[in-house]
Amino acid sequence: MRIGIVGGGPAGLYFALLMKRLDTSHEIRVVEQNPAGGTFGFGVVFSDRALSFLQDADPDSYADLDRRWQTWDDQVIVHRNERVRIDGIGFSGIARLELLHVLQDHCRRRGVGLEFERRLPDLAAFADCDLIVGADGVNSVVREAYREPLDPSIASLSNRYVWYGTTQLFDTLTLTFRENADGVFVAHHYRHAPHCSTFVVECDAATWERAGLASLSEDESRRYCEAVFAADLRGHPLLTNRSLWITFKVVTNRRWSHDNVVLIGDALRTVHFSIGSGTRNALEDAIALLRAFETHGADVPAALQAFEEARRPGVDKFLNVAERSYAWYERFREKMQLDPWPFAYDYVMRGGRISHERLKKRSPGFVAGYEARMVSRTAAPPAG
Repeated sequence: MRIGIVGGGPAGLYFALLMKRLDTSHEIRVVEQNPAGGTFGFGVVFSDRALSFLQDADPDSYADLDRRWQTWDDQVIVHRNERVRIDGIGFSGIARLELLHVLQDHCRRRGVGLEFERRLPDLAAFADCDLIVGADGVNSVVREAYREPLDPSIASLSNRYVWYGTTQLFDTLTLTFRENADGVFVAHHYRHAPHCSTFVVECDAATWERAGLASLSEDESRRYCEAVFAADLRGHPLLTNRSLWITFKVVTNRRWSHDNVVLIGDALRTVHFSIGSGTRNALEDAIALLRAFETHGADVPAALQAFEEARRPGVDKFLNVAERSYAWYERFREKMQLDPWPFAYDYVMRGGRISHERLKKRSPGFVAGYEARMVSRTAAPPAG
């Protein structure tokens, strides 16, 4: 088969190396508009320490990635300067650029053609391909070219956020909520490399307007955020990398493929960064698409239909959780009226997929602390 892949992010690269591993006779080209060493953001996080699904799909690339993960077992919520630790929530982080370099290296070893710094105005370059994969992200050229048959839905959330790095190292994934005269902020921060952490700053629309962030330069915004989170950065600087304030785009598609064209990753649907599963879902798309071709061989229509039928139910269920999560963040200003422990509990329960009893088994330390504080509040005599 001749396979053309638009987009050299994790989804496109991983599908390329998996298909080449399946059949070395496949002719596969990946076209990416950015340089090989260029990427937006700093780190990516996976919402589980157990990444065996990557080992099962491709042991070779997994072995190279496994020694690069930064892992932790707990999550911390900082609210009103109180740190609430939530045990039993494992995460893994890695530098996005390092993830891309590992996947690029394995693609090259297997004979996948990689073309960087090439922007495709249309898909004419892939006219001779048996399969075209749109793995070109949230602003997908492929999706736009097939807008009518794929029928995408694209909506922007109201919160603004910006990606930074920092030399301040954090021992776990932490959500830090701060307030100043302009409004409310939350930082999502975690260590993604031995000497660097990712630091994503988010604020609501009212704060964005009042702080005048739209009129600030990249450097001015950085300094502003350093001041908001000075107690957490402890003198360490924020690092920029095209660090501009943006809104999150919620992307879905009514159909996942058309003729010999299929979407995967963020081109297909976006997963809000608050649940730490966007990259994982992109890689799982690549694996599911591979499995479909393992079953159906070169029968492209059958494989694409099987891919959607097998993958969509789980994705739709997951997107429902993601929607509840970003809805919580869109209202985090009002949530901050809660005391630290009820606030953390409300955060943990936001997705609606875990009961109190299940949470008690998964996070016994956190639930014990929460219940003890609720009992003491109930038993306390009324003020005055």
